[in-house]
Amino acid sequence: MSTLPTAILFPGQGSQEPGMGRDIAEASNDAMELWKKAERISGLPLRAVYWESEDAALMADTRHLQPALTVVDVTLWQALASKLTPTCAAGHSLGEYSALAAAGVLSPEATLELVSLRGKLMAEADPDGRGAMAAILKLNRETVAEIASAAAEATGETLIVANHNTPAQFVISGTKAAVEAALPLVKEKKGRAVPLPVSGAFHSPLMQTAAKELAKALKGMTWSRPRFPVYSNVTGKAVTDGESLHELAAVQMVSSVLWIDTIANQWRDGVRSWIEVGPKGTLSRMVKPILDAVPVEEEVDIRAVGSLEAVREFA
Repeated sequence: MSTLPTAILFPGQGSQEPGMGRDIAEASNDAMELWKKAERISGLPLRAVYWESEDAALMADTRHLQPALTVVDVTLWQALASKLTPTCAAGHSLGEYSALAAAGVLSPEATLELVSLRGKLMAEADPDGRGAMAAILKLNRETVAEIASAAAEATGETLIVANHNTPAQFVISGTKAAVEAALPLVKEKKGRAVPLPVSGAFHSPLMQTAAKELAKALKGMTWSRPRFPVYSNVTGKAVTDGESLHELAAVQMVSSVLWIDTIANQWRDGVRSWIEVGPKGTLSRMVKPILDAVPVEEEVDIRAVGSLEAVREFA
């Protein structure tokens, strides 16, 4: 068991993969029951999509993905929890809901209700296809912010830096015209832009209508005091009371994901071990470049636990 001050991290959209969560579910009646609850709540055949299909588009559909990945994150944590006492938690975008469930802020059932609704609202938020997103690589934070501002001003449309993932990996989000205006500016600065296959401008003001609908559901849930602090995407800082977490969740869908700040603040608050709980290990690979920029010279523990085998081998 790790004795270092430890943050548990939960991934979000983009971490889905075929067969995810099946090993845990087939070894645990409780885990399998959570899959069944997610299917009842969402009204979708989640196990068929992720365990029996090879259809990448179906797996990437945010209506399927949000409840299914949340079940995977939560059931992995439930299997791991007896081996680990975390200092705090954080989740990237959708993953923040798994962090709230792990910390006892929301029940697993309430969490599934919220992410199922969130997936539906996000899928339906842009029926006219106005929104777009693009990953920006090899440029620093200030340059990406300047490019987003310049493209927004040139087009008179919405564009923000939606994801601050690492010191050299960002995502911009806004109207298609504004994103397209940003692409040549990225090239001029010797960066690389990768348009993302998404159905809307997530984590931008274009999600405002969806966020208002989700806020109504958030208000109807019981928000308990977390067993350990949860770092908010919106502020990048530790939050220790349920009502503040509720307020931040209400604006998360239209706010930037400050992941760089989250990891750097966890370090400054004493965390020395980061354990990602979920498929693919995407977040654990982001930790080192963030810490290198702090900079951090002492040894830290960074691991990913994405399967039943990894849970069993965890020590």
